[in-house]
Amino acid sequence: MTNDMPESPSPAPAPFSRIPYVIGAVLIGALVGLAGVYGFGGLKRNASGNAACASAVSLSRKIAPLARGEVAALTMATAPLQLPDLAFEDADGKPKKLSDWRGQTVLVNLWATWCVPCRREMPALDRLQAKLGGKDFQVVAINIDTRDPEKPKTFLKEAKLTRLSYFSDEKAKVFQDLKSIGRALGMPTSVLVDGHGCEIATIAGPAEWDSDDALKLVTAATGTGS
Repeated sequence: MTNDMPESPSPAPAPFSRIPYVIGAVLIGALVGLAGVYGFGGLKRNASGNAACASAVSLSRKIAPLARGEVAALTMATAPLQLPDLAFEDADGKPKKLSDWRGQTVLVNLWATWCVPCRREMPALDRLQAKLGGKDFQVVAINIDTRDPEKPKTFLKEAKLTRLSYFSDEKAKVFQDLKSIGRALGMPTSVLVDGHGCEIATIAGPAEWDSDDALKLVTAATGTGS
């Protein structure tokens, strides 16, 4: 029978046998030192940066039983996560950021005209905005078509979706920003965000946002329910 395992190397001469261990110890010591300077400090910075999001996790746990029926696919936040300050434009081409809605609960939605489920979902988002939109809650639907900028505007007009404000990002960077934190895997993507810009829940795919299930959950998320 042949032996397919590589042959074991001959033992190193005694005078040099301790060299690898010495080098290893030096490298480990150096890495621990670097971790003390950069790694542990980074962990502290991340923890303090997400401190404001602890309440979002508590809220998520509280309203989790409402993630059923038409919104059963929602993934509720289980760890503090502050979203990037997403940058995009309004209908007049003026710059907007997610932080412009601080103090309000926001449903951030990414959509495109080439995305069939997105187009089907838009009327429900429009009705959600009509029913709950106001000082406590807003639907911020961001179009990421990268070619004809008039196409999504025409779609909204022809579909008579008048309650949603028009926002766009022709470079689709908002998608990449959410993807970088694991919150955008496909289209459409929606993230329910609290007044501090922290994740409450996320869903990959469409939902019936004007259903009784969705209305109860969003109302509870805003803290305006009875």
